[in-house]
Amino acid sequence: MVKKRHDAIVELTYTPPPGTPAGVEVMTVAELRARAAEGLLQRPQRLDFHQLVVVDSGAAGHTVDFTGYWLTEGSVLWVRPGQVQSFGDATRIEGTVILVQPGFLPPGSTVAVMADDPFHPVLWQPVGDDLEAVSLAVRHLAADFRTGAGLPPAVHADVLRHLLSVLVLRLAHLTAPVGSRVAAPGDAFVRFRAAVERDFATSHRVADYARALGFAPRTLARATLAAAGMGAKEFIDRRVMLEAKRLLAHSDLPVVRVGERIGFEDAANFSKFFQQRAGLAPGAFRTAARRTA
Repeated sequence: MVKKRHDAIVELTYTPPPGTPAGVEVMTVAELRARAAEGLLQRPQRLDFHQLVVVDSGAAGHTVDFTGYWLTEGSVLWVRPGQVQSFGDATRIEGTVILVQPGFLPPGSTVAVMADDPFHPVLWQPVGDDLEAVSLAVRHLAADFRTGAGLPPAVHADVLRHLLSVLVLRLAHLTAPVGSRVAAPGDAFVRFRAAVERDFATSHRVADYARALGFAPRTLARATLAAAGMGAKEFIDRRVMLEAKRLLAHSDLPVVRVGERIGFEDAANFSKFFQQRAGLAPGAFRTAARRTA
């Protein structure tokens, strides 16, 4: 992992160590602690890769995009690219860490869509048969990561890709009450979601995305409602708000600059937009977020 300063959020990019398969790495939590610079894990970090933490023992807090989670034995935490996280006391847990670069799972495949879906949970707590299956999948992946060096690199990567796919599918289909599962999102929503993630800082209008993607605005509206339970405009606005909150809480950028970063040329328009959705002004949110931290 390589870190670089960007305001007060540490941007973490991933470069695999020499001799490891490109795209995925499996290590223990102890190894992660040893590799991280002093104090890094407790600071806000934005990842450009997937990070799974599977807890074998202990308990600790973890924060992802302003939501606190409590990790205990059996917990599976999944932080996705672009999310801002900070560890609690990482010395209080042991387990396995899986780092996955975007694109390692076959793009457009069912498992890739599941892995990239921001509406999938951040934290799972499997029990019973689910816990046994998830634990076996993690151990198998870790074992093949360690022992596959004698395989041709492409074969080793394929083995790990298939084993990671098994883990993703098991997590996505943990035992749940009948009727509680949501159908996989359709192509229109998947493409819209990717476009919003790429362009939310410059485009806030559904019509712009519809035109760029070749859909009617109503098509995007229906697809987003079916997949995310909200309208297309609300989906865009929530992504803009998330980034605004990240920058306000984790950087020292003036409020006007925060607005500019997410596509507001006029500071008054940004403040009005933020207050309507958060219930308080950007500066007040910053103060409250830092007091809570």
